Amino acid sequence: MRIISGKYKGRRISPPKNLPVRPTTDMCKEALFNILNNNFNFTELRVLDLFAGTGSISYEFASRGCKPITSVDGDMGCVNFIRKTTKEFDFDITPIKIDVFAFLEKNKASYDIIFADPPYGMDQKDFEKIITLVFENGLLEDDGMMVIEHSKYTKLNHMENFSYDKGYGGSVFTFFELENGEEETGDEDDEFDA
Repeated sequence: MRIISGKYKGRRISPPKNLPVRPTTDMCKEALFNILNNNFNFTELRVLDLFAGTGSISYEFASRGCKPITSVDGDMGCVNFIRKTTKEFDFDITPIKIDVFAFLEKNKASYDIIFADPPYGMDQKDFEKIITLVFENGLLEDDGMMVIEHSKYTKLNHMENFSYDKGYGGSVFTFFELENGEEETGDEDDEFDA
């Protein structure tokens, strides 16, 4: 695994072989960050990386100057590896070991970019639950973007705040953005005050 751009471009990172992960390919990472690069100034971003795995996406954001970055994963081995790599590179990454859904339900902070890379075989309704929790709990900044990586067999373009999707081989990135003013229309929702 290598960092593809930024301050640490070309640096190789070797995670343990026993981690339960499927890292994003270099081709997909490059495509993703080309899109993000056209929309954001990385040095001003607060980033949330869900199902962070080896931390590959978090390191790309950190190498480009993002801070702070929060990396969430339910596997202790992954979290320990991210912690070790963060110390080695002096990244501003906070790894948290917690179930991603529990984190989304409890967390009060908001982010400019939320990236989620759940297991491709995860149930469709759980993919949808990630999106629902992010927007119901106000975790994405008004001008922010959420990106979910998934297989081409999972469809998320029917979900609220869907923006567009891009496919790369068997992988798809689906992008979500708050639609201007839409959150203020329709029925009042007292859950935001809870």
